[in-house]
Amino acid sequence: MQAELAGAVDEPTYRIWLAPLRARSLSDERLLLEAPPHALIWIRDRFGGVLRECTQITLGPGVRIELVAAGDTAADKADHPSAASAADDPATKPPCTPDVQPLGGPLGNPKLTIEQFVIGDCNRLAHAAALTVAEMPAQAYNPLFLCGPPGVGKTHLLSSIASLLLTHNPGLTVRCTTGEAFTNEFLGALGGGNTDSFKARFRHVDILLLDDVQFLERKARTEEEFFHTFNALHDAGRQIVLTSDRAPHSLKALEDRLRERFAAGLVADIEPPDPGTRLTILRKRVQHDHIELTDDSALELIAERVTTNVRALEGALIRVVAFSSLTGRPLTAQLAQEVLERLYPLSREPAGAGSIANIQACACEHFEISRDELLSSSRSPRIAWPRQVAMYLARELTSESLPAIGRQFGGRDHTTVLHAWRRTAARITDDHAARGAVDEIRRSLSTSSPDRRA
Repeated sequence: MQAELAGAVDEPTYRIWLAPLRARSLSDERLLLEAPPHALIWIRDRFGGVLRECTQITLGPGVRIELVAAGDTAADKADHPSAASAADDPATKPPCTPDVQPLGGPLGNPKLTIEQFVIGDCNRLAHAAALTVAEMPAQAYNPLFLCGPPGVGKTHLLSSIASLLLTHNPGLTVRCTTGEAFTNEFLGALGGGNTDSFKARFRHVDILLLDDVQFLERKARTEEEFFHTFNALHDAGRQIVLTSDRAPHSLKALEDRLRERFAAGLVADIEPPDPGTRLTILRKRVQHDHIELTDDSALELIAERVTTNVRALEGALIRVVAFSSLTGRPLTAQLAQEVLERLYPLSREPAGAGSIANIQACACEHFEISRDELLSSSRSPRIAWPRQVAMYLARELTSESLPAIGRQFGGRDHTTVLHAWRRTAARITDDHAARGAVDEIRRSLSTSSPDRRA
């Protein structure tokens, strides 16, 4: 039966939740399975169907399955209600009233659960790490640092960790917040003379989940407070999970001592989703929202057009579905193309247009700067934004590696190129003027010579 279970779910899920199950007895077509007491209800609710199917495949269609807490000998009696049966009554479930500030909506948001998180090569490590932390807080990866550009699922994973922890171990005290909320609450405590109360709220918890830790940059007093909060929790063996739009070493405005502590645990990078992952995300969203489709052609077109992040991907789907609903037209690929044409046009780059030198030349012409300025060390917005756009297009339109691109932008490090790509991808998702600038440079590239120079 274990072999059937291992094949029915992904490897991390099997290892964490199903591998610990043990068969206690089989009599009168009744199979008793032992489960860890703290996880019994979660396993019953989440994997009950999988367990029934695998049991029937292995032992026959007439076998009933019951989950019991390990060590509960009373459940061996056929007329005694098992732990799983008792848990069927919601009134018997332990109350879940932790000190939690939910992220991105209510903690019970069905769109921010681990089941709704789509796994791909872009996020596999982060997903596996999140499951491990939820099962063994402060024992495996502490701190866990999730980083990636906006809209790739960091907050989703953070909320999923909180939900999993509170589901199978409701006695934990979990504190979920954001870098901005932490800052505002700390400043309020300073102004009101309530710093002791503030420290108690954040240092006397079992789990601290902090979203957007980059918000603490350039806030000296808040950084100092978070440094001591981090140390107090870590020294007490409490789990810390952080998210950021950049890796620890790229948070240049933070103090070295904080960046070093962030990097001391597991740093799991999340990249924008690949085409296959984008299509799976759309399919899962369609299934969750009960959207009627005749085929996947519309979803395939959306996945092709929207490449930056999950938030933009789901927003594009909502836009197409809304247009279909309001006009009464069927949700087809043709409709999706019409709706998304202006926001997400297909690139049509001719051969040779994507050379890095040509991209630099077109970017300089569009932004009215010289090539020397583009490659300079200047960080002024007038120079930095054109440079980020050029690096973004260099990664999008050429086959050059990140280090190779960096070398052609004044000998910069590959992490600078990656940061520029992420910032540009995030900005053009919400800023129509920025997207217009990128599209205009793309059009210029379509008519320019590969040997063009600024």
